[in-house]
Amino acid sequence: MTQIRITAGPFEFEGRLEEEAAPKTCALFLSLLPYKERIIHVRWSGEGCWIPLGETDFGLGFENATSFPAPGQFILYPGGFSETELLLAYGGVCFASKMGQLAGNHFLTITKGGENLEKLGKMTLWNGAQDILFERIG
Repeated sequence: MTQIRITAGPFEFEGRLEEEAAPKTCALFLSLLPYKERIIHVRWSGEGCWIPLGETDFGLGFENATSFPAPGQFILYPGGFSETELLLAYGGVCFASKMGQLAGNHFLTITKGGENLEKLGKMTLWNGAQDILFERIG
């Protein structure tokens, strides 16, 4: 099981890749590590933060796709009807864009530090974009 350290704003989390359920998405994500970006609060989806990736085409299809990621789950939307993006749910999410409801590949789940998800989400909502870093730890 591959473990990932996620440093977002002042918080640190650990998570596991969902390699059995989303092998292609996980392999792609591992190829990007270490990955540093900024997260912003979602516009349509509810209690979540996202990394917009514009027209990036990773050549992925859908696997382990969901419109309702649970708190602590990351999804990757591979593009198509809306822009490519990564999304982290910190509360109730119905993944959507101005085009309507979408589904993304659930590929990473937070296993440690989940008690700070809501704090990160509210900090991002009220204080703006936060730095985020993903690193492989196991």
